[in-house]
Amino acid sequence: MKNLIQKYNIPGPRYTSYPTVPFWDKEGIALEDWKTTVKKSFIESNDIEGISLYIHLPFCESLCTFCACHKKITKRHEVEQPYIDTVLKEWDLYCDMFEARPKIREIHLGGGTPTFFSSENLKKLINGIFKRADKFEVFDFSYEGHPNHTSEEQLQTLYNLGSRRNSFGIQDYDPKVQKAIHRIQSFEQVKKVHDLSRKIGYESISHDLIFGLPFQTEESIRTTIKNTIALKPDRIAYYSYAHVPWIKGVGQRGFDENDLPKDDEKRYLYELGKQLFFDNGYVEIGMDHFALPSDSLHKAMEVKKLHRNFMGYTAGKTELMIGLGMSSISDSWYAFAQNEKDVDDYTEKVNKGVIPIFKGHLLTDKDLIIRKHILNLMCNLETTWNVGLDTKTKYEIVERLQPIIDDGLVEVSDEKVKVKEEGRMFVRNICMAFDLRLIENKPETRIFSMTI
Repeated sequence: MKNLIQKYNIPGPRYTSYPTVPFWDKEGIALEDWKTTVKKSFIESNDIEGISLYIHLPFCESLCTFCACHKKITKRHEVEQPYIDTVLKEWDLYCDMFEARPKIREIHLGGGTPTFFSSENLKKLINGIFKRADKFEVFDFSYEGHPNHTSEEQLQTLYNLGSRRNSFGIQDYDPKVQKAIHRIQSFEQVKKVHDLSRKIGYESISHDLIFGLPFQTEESIRTTIKNTIALKPDRIAYYSYAHVPWIKGVGQRGFDENDLPKDDEKRYLYELGKQLFFDNGYVEIGMDHFALPSDSLHKAMEVKKLHRNFMGYTAGKTELMIGLGMSSISDSWYAFAQNEKDVDDYTEKVNKGVIPIFKGHLLTDKDLIIRKHILNLMCNLETTWNVGLDTKTKYEIVERLQPIIDDGLVEVSDEKVKVKEEGRMFVRNICMAFDLRLIENKPETRIFSMTI
């Protein structure tokens, strides 16, 4: 296994989308084309499965040096209300396009730190969304919370607004690691917000952990997971730290690269965590995720209804996902569009009555076919060949998979491609064999984190 890790630990996409963002059309997408795909998707899906909303709330009071998200660091909470006003104006721009009231199946508040916002402003945001929308018959409302900045009032307010699932960014409990990543939070504080969530009635609580952080050791990971298991969250995300300082600049240069666990050591930390989760009743979900059998994510996997998008793994698929807020990415199934990454640029466009996208990609027929295969592999660990590929493309994919087949990580038959249990950690590499955009446009410089 050690040799396989060295062989396949190469830069590669995480496949929250296909095509991945670096391979979107350089010319972007025309705003009218984006609107056309949104209207088409809305008509096709609103009554059948509803739509999803991702709302980016970018503000944080301090900078975590491991974070690669688009955020704005400030302690000035007077920024809350004007930002929410702008998000609701953007929502109005989309609602004005629709011929019926949207039926929302899924809302996720990400960031940044969504619980940077006061209970009053969070209530204003969600109530403002539903002034022009209804809840779908199945409704899932989740949000990310910072344990140090989440109050009982916020938990109760969001629960009263319909949320039954939340997620807390834990990362690691070791003081040395926390100091390096500038994320100081005690187990006692995490336990407080976790227990309050249970008391209020949240049905699914997730804890996010990261392996591969500076100064992590076997002992620190064991302690972190022991503390996590003691609280028994319904879901655990166990992410590989993506060190991309060439993209994120100073935020990820707060420590020396020599402080990071190296390839074999890092992979051991993952395998250790994985085994500890298994020992305590968790089931592996797709890539990087674990859940208790009672959780909806596991139930969706069991019936092959698991879906993956820019929000990560979800228990249900919607064709249309609208991203609101600065830097948010929207997905109409037929196209992607990303909002302006700067708060001022984002606000200026919205105030002019313009949907604030600055880049995007209109999927080709071949993109749509490859997208289905990669989604199948990321969610179900298998895909069937009958999803639209021509003979030549299929042959070329199998040729690229051959080393992975020879290493016993994937099975390929006339009917399908199936990831073997030994190949789960290499699923990104397997998807790369299908990634025609990556094959045709090999980057000259490194643009992705390592796959393992």
